[in-house]
Amino acid sequence: MALTHYPAQQTGARDIRQDRLLPVGAEVRSEGGVHFRVWALQPQRVEVVLEGGPGQASDAAPVVVALEPEGQGYFSGLVAEAGAGTRYRYRLDGGTELYADPASRFQPDGPHGPSLVIDPDAFQWYDQDWRGVPLEGQVLYEMHLGTFTPDGTWAAASRELPALADLGVTVLEIMPLNDFPGRFGWGYDGVNLFAPTRLYGTPDDCRHFIDQAHALGLGVILDVVYNHVGPEGNVLPQFSPAYFSDRYTTDWGPALNYDGAHAGPVREYVLANAGYWIAEFHFDGLRLDATQNIYDTSTDHILAAIAR
Repeated sequence: MALTHYPAQQTGARDIRQDRLLPVGAEVRSEGGVHFRVWALQPQRVEVVLEGGPGQASDAAPVVVALEPEGQGYFSGLVAEAGAGTRYRYRLDGGTELYADPASRFQPDGPHGPSLVIDPDAFQWYDQDWRGVPLEGQVLYEMHLGTFTPDGTWAAASRELPALADLGVTVLEIMPLNDFPGRFGWGYDGVNLFAPTRLYGTPDDCRHFIDQAHALGLGVILDVVYNHVGPEGNVLPQFSPAYFSDRYTTDWGPALNYDGAHAGPVREYVLANAGYWIAEFHFDGLRLDATQNIYDTSTDHILAAIAR
């Protein structure tokens, strides 16, 4: 395919990195453009390929922008041609394969398709007065979005919230949302840790659900999986094998690397993910899956760091 190449804009790149919401991923800038940052310890060259969206004609050639190496495996750059709604993937070392962003906020076509730039600040929240639910007397309802209603969507589930509140439920525990291949799943084979699965709707549909729950006095917590990553659609090894440990195994495959060589960026990635669900989606807390398979001999155990 024909490609249009542009250099990444590096002016003020260090300042941009300092005021990012997340350490990695694609972030819309108020002054225009999108700042991309990714940890790719294995490749020597990383390019972001824009595959459509605002400002790009449907028949235009993909725009390719080389990111600037920062050292220690990080690459970043400000891309003026991108904006909220831009579809993109990464190309590593000039290869023919394109990969989703390891910190993609949305995968509209699933893990094997392009990532979508999301602006979390575009959503209008109405839960400013929400103060949470007291710990004592909580009644939890574990909810799988795909089977809770015939439609299996956030919008359909939102319509049932008043009935749950009338029932006496005080907190909804949402089963894992990370996107995964296929049409059905319980969430425990997720591969896109920052991307709510497209099967239930958009990220803003998720936000609306939580906003509605809070309006009815319902807390919402999220089941998260930080012990392994699903086998299909997992692009992390292509960016860095150091995401995973060769010292431990889980019942579902390789364990995440929290205490070996190059564990720092992996810990940063998971800590950012834990905070992301609360900051950008207003979840009230997290339920951590299978902590017996989260291995860490560090002085500061990853579970303690997540709790802080």
